[in-house]
Amino acid sequence: MVNSDYKNKDFESIISSAQKGDIKALEELLRRIQRNVFGMFSYLTEKRQDVADLTQDALLKTAKCLPSLKEPKCFKSWLNHIVTNIYHDYLRKHASDEKIEHDSNKILEIKDKIGCEPGEKCLFSEMDKLIRAALLSLPQKLRIVIVLREYEGLSYEDISKITDTSLGTVKSRISRARLKLQNALKEFI
Repeated sequence: MVNSDYKNKDFESIISSAQKGDIKALEELLRRIQRNVFGMFSYLTEKRQDVADLTQDALLKTAKCLPSLKEPKCFKSWLNHIVTNIYHDYLRKHASDEKIEHDSNKILEIKDKIGCEPGEKCLFSEMDKLIRAALLSLPQKLRIVIVLREYEGLSYEDISKITDTSLGTVKSRISRARLKLQNALKEFI
């Protein structure tokens, strides 16, 4: 079967085929999740090089551990667990690194780009930078839960399982994260 045949297949079928050793199905699965995994890591850490490395680690671990996934319908939760574990490992490895204070003026700086027409494209790009800067200013425990809730759309229960924290703690952290983000972005919203 050629790879283009997988573009029309549903997600669970592709996962099942990939679990059975179909390389083309695995390639399609990784292609479909790559942008999402990269997006999650880009909201969790500010170093672009690290985002790419973390994404690659997550995709490799997904490919390696896919046969152990029992239920294809639980793939999203399973993948988020992998991403969260890789992020926590990253934090442990870099805990002794000097905390680099990010210059908010640099993060918020808008560079002139060719093709920035229409104006909405620039506005969305600037807003994305503002939101990313606000997310990066959150403590990591708040950042991970708000990204899993708002960016990934996971339930509180799923976030509780993934982060191995109580449901009440998850709700509290999400609430605190929302308040901090609201305060950080209040002049823009």
